[in-house]
Amino acid sequence: MTAGKTPGRPDLDQLRALQRELAAQVIERPLTHEPQVVAGADVHIAGGEAVAVAVATDADGLMVREVRELWRLVDFPYIPGFLSFREAPAIVDAVNSLEAMPNLLFVDGQGRAHPRRFGLACHVGVMLGIPTIGVAKSKLVGRYAEPGRERGSTAPLVDGTETIGMVVRTKTGAPPVFVSVGNLITLEEAVVWTLRLSRDRIPDPTLRAHQQAQRALATRRARES
Repeated sequence: MTAGKTPGRPDLDQLRALQRELAAQVIERPLTHEPQVVAGADVHIAGGEAVAVAVATDADGLMVREVRELWRLVDFPYIPGFLSFREAPAIVDAVNSLEAMPNLLFVDGQGRAHPRRFGLACHVGVMLGIPTIGVAKSKLVGRYAEPGRERGSTAPLVDGTETIGMVVRTKTGAPPVFVSVGNLITLEEAVVWTLRLSRDRIPDPTLRAHQQAQRALATRRARES
């Protein structure tokens, strides 16, 4: 047995190399057309099961077009920095179950704002091949100056000399969120769309997905109690 490993534990060196390899597949470019269907995705894990929810809305996030809820077994452990291997498969399945593939997807997690520039939003975006934005509630890596307290205030999130995301105040007085590219969009567009779709702290489609995942988990626990 290799030192530092336990049976069933993933080879983190191999996974780091894979993340760097897949990070090269992320494309940062302007949107090719105005999104008409926007979706938010979130996943909650309890025990060995994950519930992933994808919510599709109109381009303003006001009208819900579709909600998909999917349960699946989870066989990857919780390891910070590698959460996408645990959560991405369920999210991808949930989004793929939508009748219409969204033109833009918000993911509750990091995109490029990751030590190896391949967070959950990048993983999902590359697997689906659609424009994807990562909006996280906490920082994983980088440094920044606190943005102004007013909605719309921003500050660069920097790692070394590289701008890896933007710290965005989506609600006056509320803690900022950390916005980064997932795939097939620019950072500037990611900020614009995050503000456009956020009536509260996080984008409406993601908030709806988060709330539905919480309800699904609560229902499952109630049935089992």
